[in-house]
Amino acid sequence: MNIPYFRHLPKGLRQAAWVLALFLHLAPAQAANKNASEIEGCKADEVVRFRGGSARLENDLFTGTDQNYTNGVVFTAVSHDIAGKLRVECLPTPVRLHAELIKFMNPDFWADAENSAHTQNVAVKFGQSMFTPKDFSRTDLITGDRPYAGLLYVGMSWNRRKHEPQSNLEMLDTREITLGVIGPLALAEQSQNLFHDAIGAARFLGWQHQLKNEPALQLAMDRKFKDYRGTGAITPGFSADSIRSLGLRLGNIETSATLGIQGRIGWNLPNDFGTYPIRPGAENRPPSASIHGGSGDAAAVRPQPGVHLFGTMETKLVAHDFSLDGNLFQSSHSVTRRPWVAQAAIGVSAHGMIAGHGAKLAVMRVYRSREFEEQGPSQAYGSVALSLEF
Repeated sequence: MNIPYFRHLPKGLRQAAWVLALFLHLAPAQAANKNASEIEGCKADEVVRFRGGSARLENDLFTGTDQNYTNGVVFTAVSHDIAGKLRVECLPTPVRLHAELIKFMNPDFWADAENSAHTQNVAVKFGQSMFTPKDFSRTDLITGDRPYAGLLYVGMSWNRRKHEPQSNLEMLDTREITLGVIGPLALAEQSQNLFHDAIGAARFLGWQHQLKNEPALQLAMDRKFKDYRGTGAITPGFSADSIRSLGLRLGNIETSATLGIQGRIGWNLPNDFGTYPIRPGAENRPPSASIHGGSGDAAAVRPQPGVHLFGTMETKLVAHDFSLDGNLFQSSHSVTRRPWVAQAAIGVSAHGMIAGHGAKLAVMRVYRSREFEEQGPSQAYGSVALSLEF
């Protein structure tokens, strides 16, 4: 690949950009080659093929501030749907090992794998998050504000969509494993400097006090519920619904438990499980409801343009947050974390077809309560996501 723009990036960012470009270029091709030439006896719908992707940007500049959780970006690729029992021998090696690890840690996740009405897919993601104190001009250690911190990560998750015939509820289960690095190797300073230089904003001058390098690991379990709305890609016409969620995260990125609800109202609501800020289980796009939709209203099964408003409320009990508690394996700057955090979001989402491919654009404003005792007012930031079907 010859990408001249990469030569204008700082060395650290250039290396990260090459790694990302190589991953995005080779991963689907490698999976396709393996599926075609190395895996025998596997049907086309039993192997992993990527059907779509999404990109999300979150930044507090959208709300006129530049502090706390100041920027997040994530790119996600989602596979096609696999119905019924998962044949791990038909999966590429990294995906197979990931599935076996989840099965070992959580045997009940695939306990009903023989049910052909249940579907699953896999999602992979690559992202970066950064956190800064309020005062950009100070070069000393600001003990009364949160640490400078960066996180660079990759993750993989399995999503299982379930509906029992005797129930009027539908459920989405997600199991995710995230690996990454905290500290200077996360390239948060270089990313922020590049962005601030591009928009003419002042650089933050205290990055020499950021958290130290250490590996990052997070295991996440997420479950969402909603009323069953059939097998169509949308709920035709004007309607409203609600999605309830439970979440558990374990690791040195974050250890927490969450409880939330999202309400939606609009035209041609998508038959999915909502739109959320960056978090485990957020950008994974569930298996399609219409994978078994051979009967019913054809207009409902086909994707149709639509738009809706949504609002989310969530409460979280936090036992560890690297961006507040600092490094886990060595001493570092930290602040007094508050155990309970509340978050609310309001936004608009539109979906339709572009050149024969499904597309979705979601914009939201997120409000988060104070996360640590030394913090001033609560925080708000903006989030924009674009999803496309390949």
